[in-house]
Amino acid sequence: MMWLDPETITFPHPSTANPDGILALGGDLHPDRLLFAYSYGIFPWYNAGEPIVWWHPNPRFVLFTDQLKVSKSMRPYFNQGKYRVTYDHDFPAVIANCSAAKRRGQYGTWITDDMRDAYNELHDLGFAHSVEVWTPEGDLVGGLYGILLGKIFFGESMFSRANNASKFGFISLVRELRAQGVELIDCQQKTPHLASLGGSSISRKRFLELLE
Repeated sequence: MMWLDPETITFPHPSTANPDGILALGGDLHPDRLLFAYSYGIFPWYNAGEPIVWWHPNPRFVLFTDQLKVSKSMRPYFNQGKYRVTYDHDFPAVIANCSAAKRRGQYGTWITDDMRDAYNELHDLGFAHSVEVWTPEGDLVGGLYGILLGKIFFGESMFSRANNASKFGFISLVRELRAQGVELIDCQQKTPHLASLGGSSISRKRFLELLE
Protein backbone atom coordinates (compact mmCIF):
# COMPACT_ATOMS: atom_id res chain seq x y z
CA MET A 1 0.00 0.00 0.00
CA MET A 2 1.50 3.32 -1.08
CA TRP A 3 1.98 6.09 1.48
CA LEU A 4 1.60 9.52 -0.09
CA ASP A 5 4.17 12.24 0.30
CA PRO A 6 2.51 15.39 1.76
CA GLU A 7 4.93 17.51 -0.26
CA THR A 8 4.06 15.96 -3.63
CA ILE A 9 0.64 15.69 -5.23
CA THR A 10 0.67 12.28 -6.84
CA PHE A 11 -1.26 9.00 -6.65
CA PRO A 12 -0.65 5.47 -7.91
CA HIS A 13 -2.75 4.37 -10.87
CA PRO A 14 -6.32 3.43 -9.84
CA SER A 15 -5.79 -0.10 -11.21
CA THR A 16 -3.40 -0.77 -8.31
CA ALA A 17 -6.15 -0.42 -5.68
CA ASN A 18 -6.63 -3.50 -3.51
CA PRO A 19 -9.78 -5.67 -3.85
CA ASP A 20 -11.60 -3.49 -1.29
CA GLY A 21 -10.89 -0.39 -3.37
CA ILE A 22 -8.17 1.14 -1.16
CA LEU A 23 -5.57 2.88 -3.31
CA ALA A 24 -3.28 4.80 -0.96
CA LEU A 25 -2.79 6.17 2.55
CA GLY A 26 -1.63 9.47 3.97
CA GLY A 27 -1.09 12.77 2.23
CA ASP A 28 -3.32 15.69 3.10
CA LEU A 29 -6.64 17.34 2.24
CA HIS A 30 -5.24 20.38 0.47
CA PRO A 31 -7.62 21.62 -2.26
CA ASP A 32 -5.06 20.94 -5.01
CA ARG A 33 -4.67 17.33 -3.90
CA LEU A 34 -8.43 16.81 -3.58
CA LEU A 35 -9.15 18.23 -7.03
CA PHE A 36 -6.35 16.16 -8.56
CA ALA A 37 -7.74 13.06 -6.84
CA TYR A 38 -11.32 13.64 -7.98
CA SER A 39 -10.18 14.16 -11.56
CA TYR A 40 -9.19 10.47 -11.48
CA GLY A 41 -12.19 9.36 -9.41
CA ILE A 42 -10.15 9.01 -6.21
CA PHE A 43 -11.77 10.11 -2.95
CA PRO A 44 -10.90 10.16 0.77
CA TRP A 45 -12.89 8.18 3.33
CA TYR A 46 -11.52 7.42 6.78
CA ASN A 47 -12.28 7.64 10.49
CA ALA A 48 -11.12 10.29 12.93
CA GLY A 49 -7.70 9.53 14.39
CA GLU A 50 -6.69 7.36 11.42
CA PRO A 51 -4.49 8.15 8.41
CA ILE A 52 -6.31 9.46 5.35
CA VAL A 53 -7.47 6.53 3.23
CA TRP A 54 -7.90 7.09 -0.52
CA TRP A 55 -10.39 4.91 -2.43
CA HIS A 56 -11.13 3.87 -5.99
CA PRO A 57 -13.79 1.08 -5.85
CA ASN A 58 -14.36 -1.47 -8.58
CA PRO A 59 -17.09 -1.76 -9.72
CA ARG A 60 -18.21 1.85 -9.44
CA PHE A 61 -21.79 2.84 -8.71
CA VAL A 62 -22.97 5.74 -10.87
CA LEU A 63 -26.12 7.36 -12.16
CA PHE A 64 -26.38 8.69 -15.70
CA THR A 65 -28.53 11.80 -15.53
CA ASP A 66 -30.71 10.62 -18.44
CA GLN A 67 -31.53 7.40 -16.58
CA LEU A 68 -33.09 8.94 -13.47
CA LYS A 69 -36.11 7.02 -12.16
CA VAL A 70 -38.81 8.83 -10.17
CA SER A 71 -41.20 6.46 -8.42
CA LYS A 72 -44.93 7.06 -8.32
CA SER A 73 -44.71 7.56 -4.57
CA MET A 74 -42.39 10.55 -5.09
CA ARG A 75 -44.49 12.36 -7.68
CA PRO A 76 -46.98 13.85 -5.19
CA TYR A 77 -44.06 15.47 -3.34
CA PHE A 78 -43.26 17.46 -6.47
CA ASN A 79 -46.83 18.00 -7.66
CA GLN A 80 -47.85 19.37 -4.26
CA GLY A 81 -44.63 21.33 -3.70
CA LYS A 82 -44.06 19.60 -0.37
CA TYR A 83 -40.48 20.87 -0.18
CA ARG A 84 -38.46 23.75 -1.59
CA VAL A 85 -34.93 23.26 -2.95
CA THR A 86 -32.02 25.70 -3.06
CA TYR A 87 -28.45 25.30 -4.28
CA ASP A 88 -25.34 26.54 -2.46
CA HIS A 89 -27.51 28.49 -0.03
CA ASP A 90 -25.90 27.08 3.13
CA PHE A 91 -23.10 24.63 2.35
CA PRO A 92 -21.68 24.63 5.92
CA ALA A 93 -25.08 23.65 7.34
CA VAL A 94 -25.47 20.79 4.87
CA ILE A 95 -22.07 19.25 5.55
CA ALA A 96 -22.59 19.71 9.30
CA ASN A 97 -25.91 17.87 9.12
CA CYS A 98 -24.36 15.11 7.00
CA SER A 99 -21.65 14.75 9.63
CA ALA A 100 -24.19 14.51 12.46
CA ALA A 101 -26.54 12.08 10.69
CA LYS A 102 -26.82 8.64 12.29
CA ARG A 103 -26.39 5.82 9.78
CA ARG A 104 -27.16 2.14 10.15
CA GLY A 105 -24.06 0.07 10.86
CA GLN A 106 -21.85 3.11 11.47
CA TYR A 107 -20.55 4.46 14.75
CA GLY A 108 -19.49 8.08 14.70
CA THR A 109 -18.85 9.83 11.41
CA TRP A 110 -16.22 9.78 8.67
CA ILE A 111 -16.85 13.50 8.03
CA THR A 112 -14.22 14.70 10.47
CA ASP A 113 -13.52 18.32 11.34
CA ASP A 114 -10.63 18.26 8.87
CA MET A 115 -12.93 16.92 6.15
CA ARG A 116 -15.50 19.61 6.87
CA ASP A 117 -12.85 22.31 6.70
CA ALA A 118 -11.46 20.92 3.44
CA TYR A 119 -14.82 20.73 1.65
CA ASN A 120 -15.92 24.10 2.96
CA GLU A 121 -12.76 25.46 1.36
CA LEU A 122 -13.57 23.67 -1.91
CA HIS A 123 -17.00 25.30 -1.74
CA ASP A 124 -15.43 28.72 -1.29
CA LEU A 125 -13.30 27.98 -4.37
CA GLY A 126 -16.41 27.09 -6.40
CA PHE A 127 -15.92 23.32 -6.75
CA ALA A 128 -18.03 21.86 -3.92
CA HIS A 129 -21.78 22.41 -4.09
CA SER A 130 -24.72 21.78 -1.81
CA VAL A 131 -28.42 21.12 -2.20
CA GLU A 132 -30.74 22.27 0.58
CA VAL A 133 -34.26 20.95 1.09
CA TRP A 134 -36.67 23.13 3.08
CA THR A 135 -40.19 22.82 4.41
CA PRO A 136 -42.67 25.57 3.47
CA GLU A 137 -42.09 26.91 6.99
CA GLY A 138 -38.38 27.37 6.27
CA ASP A 139 -36.89 24.42 8.18
CA LEU A 140 -33.85 22.68 6.67
CA VAL A 141 -34.86 19.00 6.55
CA GLY A 142 -32.55 17.47 3.97
CA GLY A 143 -29.63 18.01 1.67
CA LEU A 144 -26.52 16.70 0.01
CA TYR A 145 -23.16 17.89 -1.23
CA GLY A 146 -20.48 16.93 -3.71
CA ILE A 147 -17.86 18.08 -6.20
CA LEU A 148 -18.61 19.26 -9.74
CA LEU A 149 -15.84 18.85 -12.32
CA GLY A 150 -16.70 19.20 -15.99
CA LYS A 151 -19.69 17.01 -16.82
CA ILE A 152 -19.44 14.81 -13.72
CA PHE A 153 -20.82 15.43 -10.23
CA PHE A 154 -19.07 13.45 -7.50
CA GLY A 155 -21.65 12.89 -4.76
CA GLU A 156 -20.30 12.75 -1.23
CA SER A 157 -23.02 12.56 1.41
CA MET A 158 -26.66 13.35 2.13
CA PHE A 159 -28.94 13.69 5.13
CA SER A 160 -32.66 13.65 5.77
CA ARG A 161 -34.76 14.71 8.75
CA ALA A 162 -38.15 14.31 7.08
CA ASN A 163 -39.79 11.71 4.85
CA ASN A 164 -38.03 11.47 1.47
CA ALA A 165 -36.34 14.85 1.92
CA SER A 166 -32.93 13.67 0.72
CA LYS A 167 -34.51 11.82 -2.20
CA PHE A 168 -36.42 14.98 -3.12
CA GLY A 169 -33.17 16.93 -3.11
CA PHE A 170 -31.30 14.31 -5.13
CA ILE A 171 -33.98 14.11 -7.81
CA SER A 172 -34.06 17.89 -8.04
CA LEU A 173 -30.27 17.98 -8.37
CA VAL A 174 -30.20 15.36 -11.14
CA ARG A 175 -32.78 17.29 -13.14
CA GLU A 176 -30.85 20.52 -12.68
CA LEU A 177 -27.52 18.93 -13.63
CA ARG A 178 -28.98 17.32 -16.73
CA ALA A 179 -30.35 20.70 -17.81
CA GLN A 180 -26.80 22.06 -17.48
CA GLY A 181 -25.29 19.29 -19.60
CA VAL A 182 -23.87 17.19 -16.77
CA GLU A 183 -24.00 13.55 -17.84
CA LEU A 184 -22.91 11.48 -14.86
CA ILE A 185 -23.16 11.36 -11.08
CA ASP A 186 -20.57 9.33 -9.21
CA CYS A 187 -22.33 7.62 -6.30
CA GLN A 188 -19.20 5.69 -5.25
CA GLN A 189 -20.87 2.73 -3.52
CA LYS A 190 -24.16 0.98 -4.25
CA THR A 191 -27.09 1.56 -1.90
CA PRO A 192 -30.74 0.46 -2.30
CA HIS A 193 -31.70 4.15 -2.08
CA LEU A 194 -29.58 5.13 -5.09
CA ALA A 195 -30.35 1.96 -7.02
CA SER A 196 -34.08 2.77 -6.80
CA LEU A 197 -33.34 6.12 -8.45
CA GLY A 198 -31.68 4.55 -11.49
CA GLY A 199 -28.09 4.02 -10.37
CA SER A 200 -26.04 1.19 -11.84
CA SER A 201 -22.62 -0.42 -11.47
CA ILE A 202 -19.91 -0.01 -14.10
CA SER A 203 -16.34 -1.29 -14.27
CA ARG A 204 -13.38 0.79 -13.18
CA LYS A 205 -12.14 0.71 -16.79
CA ARG A 206 -15.40 2.18 -18.06
CA PHE A 207 -15.48 4.77 -15.28
CA LEU A 208 -11.96 5.94 -16.11
CA GLU A 209 -12.92 6.18 -19.79
CA LEU A 210 -15.86 8.41 -18.85
CA LEU A 211 -13.62 10.59 -16.67
CA GLU A 212 -11.17 11.04 -19.52
